[in-house]
Amino acid sequence: MKIGDKVRFLNSIGGGIVRSFQGKDIVLVEEEDGFETPVLIRECIVIEDPDTKIQTKEVPSVKQNIPPEPEKRIEQELAPVELPGRDKINTYIAFLPEDIKSIGYGTYETYFVNDSNYFLYINYMSCENNAWKNIFNGLIEPNTKIFIHEFDKEQLNELEHICVQFIAFKKDKPFALKNAQSIELKIDPVKFYKLHCFRENDFFEDDALIYPLVINDIPERKMLISSTDLQEAMMQKVKVDISHQKPTQKKAAINPIEEVDLHINQLLDTTAGMSNSDMLSYQLSKFHETLERFKNKKGQKIVFIHGKGNGVLRNAILEELKKKYVNYPYQDASFKEYGFGATMITIR
Repeated sequence: MKIGDKVRFLNSIGGGIVRSFQGKDIVLVEEEDGFETPVLIRECIVIEDPDTKIQTKEVPSVKQNIPPEPEKRIEQELAPVELPGRDKINTYIAFLPEDIKSIGYGTYETYFVNDSNYFLYINYMSCENNAWKNIFNGLIEPNTKIFIHEFDKEQLNELEHICVQFIAFKKDKPFALKNAQSIELKIDPVKFYKLHCFRENDFFEDDALIYPLVINDIPERKMLISSTDLQEAMMQKVKVDISHQKPTQKKAAINPIEEVDLHINQLLDTTAGMSNSDMLSYQLSKFHETLERFKNKKGQKIVFIHGKGNGVLRNAILEELKKKYVNYPYQDASFKEYGFGATMITIR
């Protein structure tokens, strides 16, 4: 198949002229309405080659005498094969450098991996200036992967915040209903410059940077914290503060407030070679270490100074409190002393 060929679609009505290719698996077909439609190459069949157009016209009778069995055989070969133990949804986003030797300077390919027995209709988007931009939407067959798009380092910063939505179904057979999914991810651009972040995997012959989306029907990463969640958390903190106001005042004289500065430059002499994710992990380890050290001092108040910044560390601390320290009351520390950059926790 090449540019200029006239093709028709195997699994749907329509066809047109091949105008260009996207990656290894996608072809752009210009239909009668003038719009270019992305289609899997294996779902197209060439019906007219411009280089052999005259020869095609000379043998119409041969084509008319060909029975329809070959086409049916092709459709049977393309029919998806279900694999045992794959009736739970498992999906991934994968990034591969076109040339591993030029990592950080060359281009990257994005793929969506469907490791399940379900068809998935997907929508892949990126967030720019608080607005969403659609990059790809289409249907992916069971137990396959599909090329999404190609980008270079100049476009990398535009892809830090992405969202993948999909619905799952099976064709021509009963199936268990699956929830529609919408998963937002924060992509760390630094990883695209580190060779060790691209690893051996089960889906590609080459090393790839892979982000899990849904594992065994469960979203691997939660949606980003919304303003509603933050407002509810603040209301809960106010209630906790009021209900525990008297006992905490009594114990303050016995146990002075402990301050822990979590700014990375206060914890480490140098951060050379560390990514933002590495630094956040180190800060959270100090957070857990402090709470473990004071866990037997009931009524002890600890102020964690995390700074205002972009709120990443603060949000991470709140998530840990909700998951692992549900009995510990917490609130914003004194605005006069710490501004908006500290959280106070009481040991219970």
